[in-house]
Amino acid sequence: MRVGGLHGGLAGPVTAAGFAAGLEQAELACRVAEAEGKALVSAAEHSARGLLSLIDPVVAHIYGENLLAPLRRHDETGRGDLETSLRCWLEHHGHWDVAAARLGVHRHTLRNRITKAQELLGRDLDSPGVRAELWVALQT
Repeated sequence: MRVGGLHGGLAGPVTAAGFAAGLEQAELACRVAEAEGKALVSAAEHSARGLLSLIDPVVAHIYGENLLAPLRRHDETGRGDLETSLRCWLEHHGHWDVAAARLGVHRHTLRNRITKAQELLGRDLDSPGVRAELWVALQT
């Protein structure tokens, strides 16, 4: 039942010392309820969705758009499919042969695409942190 468009968030049980953390959990769950048009979302339900659910969807989308813009501009020219190649390569944990087979290209073609993506992004794809950032950007 909806009451005047209100949204609520529910935290798990907390001690008096953990009240502030519980309030933050409830507020985050409330923002999720509002974003999803639900009356109530629990913190447990929200956190079960994984790490990406903890990032504000609007902020994540803007971040992804900005980070991936060089690849998308390149792909629009028809000179390669860098975004799809990067996604597949990351999905396969950087395994060239597996990702190349999945894409239906030679592993050297995939290496060239990933090298080009790295150049356009100005980031070191050997860094686990960079890979994680790109994965988040690709999920938005």
